[in-house]
Amino acid sequence: MPKEIRQLTTEIEVRSLDDENKSEYVEGYALKFEKWSERLGWFKEIISRGALDEADMTNVIALFNHKIDYPLARNTVSTGAGSLQLTVDAIGLKFRFEPTDTTYGQDLMKNLRAGVINQCSFSFSLDHSGDEEPDEWTRNEEEKLYERRINRINRIFDISLVTTPAYSDTEAVVGERSLEKVEVLKRQKNTSNKRIGLELDLLDLTI
Repeated sequence: MPKEIRQLTTEIEVRSLDDENKSEYVEGYALKFEKWSERLGWFKEIISRGALDEADMTNVIALFNHKIDYPLARNTVSTGAGSLQLTVDAIGLKFRFEPTDTTYGQDLMKNLRAGVINQCSFSFSLDHSGDEEPDEWTRNEEEKLYERRINRINRIFDISLVTTPAYSDTEAVVGERSLEKVEVLKRQKNTSNKRIGLELDLLDLTI
């Protein structure tokens, strides 16, 4: 199952805990339901409400720029520094974490407070092994692109605070099974165009 990465420009807040150490935590949404992405090169996508109902989120890590050597927190840590809480609500996947007291963690908090970093991202995979496909593809002729609806996410690997532009084309990677669906749509479109062309040719002959 290939890993896909998507990014979202969203409000990320730094809040203070009411404790003796004046600890701070980061809060925001890694993904939002029923919200169309920007154009991802040749397609755009939307995540259905309920797409996370069966998702594996038992071992999710918070990272900086998806770099595994810059861990900030993990949801296997229950409380304190390094803890990550994930909540699925009506809006999407909400996260809250208290970063570990590291040099890069402190630098990140400064950039968040200054608004230099205001984007987050998540990496995930889809499970194509079941009877029902986890995503649907359609062709939007008006916008000249394909539309993808993600109905079932198999696993969330990480959520990440990022500095790169939201929904950059280079990050818009889809799995092989999803690409096969797009190829089917392309063949159907080509077949339809050929049929229309033949009908027009026959019409010309009868005039």
